[in-house]
Amino acid sequence: MELRHLRCFLAVAEELHFARAAERLHIEQSPLSRTIKELEEDLGAKLFVRTTRSTRLTRAGHEFLLHVRRILPMVQQARDSTQAVANGYHRQLRIALSDALPSPCLPALLARCREQEPEVEVRMFEMPFSEQFRGLHDDLYDVGLNQVGDVGDVLLARPVWHDPLRVVLPERHPLLNHSRVPLRELLRYPLVLGHTTICEGFTRQIDRILHQTDQEPLILERVSSFDMMVTLVAAGYALGLAGASHMLVCGDRGVVARPLAGKAATLTTYLVHRNENLSEAMERFIGRVETLKWTGTDSPDYRQPDPSEV
Repeated sequence: MELRHLRCFLAVAEELHFARAAERLHIEQSPLSRTIKELEEDLGAKLFVRTTRSTRLTRAGHEFLLHVRRILPMVQQARDSTQAVANGYHRQLRIALSDALPSPCLPALLARCREQEPEVEVRMFEMPFSEQFRGLHDDLYDVGLNQVGDVGDVLLARPVWHDPLRVVLPERHPLLNHSRVPLRELLRYPLVLGHTTICEGFTRQIDRILHQTDQEPLILERVSSFDMMVTLVAAGYALGLAGASHMLVCGDRGVVARPLAGKAATLTTYLVHRNENLSEAMERFIGRVETLKWTGTDSPDYRQPDPSEV
């Protein structure tokens, strides 16, 4: 069994279509079929049920897929770590990113890491929370940033950044008469919100805010990106919700932001890592994240720890 067998299997397992998998791998369909056959002969198990109309995984295929999804990232991590050492870095810091994180915070954090520990190569990986969760358990990543917070006992989640929530409105909308939009007024209009899988933590926090009243929100669409939400809002299809950090980079897109009325609503970002003894390098990184202050209006900056926090 070679790595090419695993890569071909993963492509077919995710596409469930040999032609699309071959296109994804930039090879012809015939050698792809031969590679899968070689793999099945090596394992002594049939991995796919293939008909003229469909391709699906067998029970053995589902089991093998679980292992392949762990093996291939580990191989890539080994390659990356070796290259980092060869390029003069002493070590790597692997950061998994999920959800709609405050966009000004990451550049400030990375700049501080580069300034204080230039010998450490920082690598970032974007993914849904479920994949981040598995990767942190499997030691594929050193630390994660997400907006879920609920990570069980093996992992530890620290609330680190708080991004004020904004209602995103098209220009000349009636709700612009409010300097702060009442929640009940917001719920009179259809909404475009984040995708429940791709933006899992973001949507969980938004849903909790929307269900503070007995009114059921009318969700027109769930989208995977802030850009698509802004496009639909600007076109007048629905209203949106986003962090103030995203509105800072929105530019002239035909939308206007207003805070929610009542108790200030914020989106919390959590720093997640394994609940165990931490290296000195990890402690220093966590300290940088926790002292990065973001108010939602200006660029983030670093604050001195309060004596009561020490």
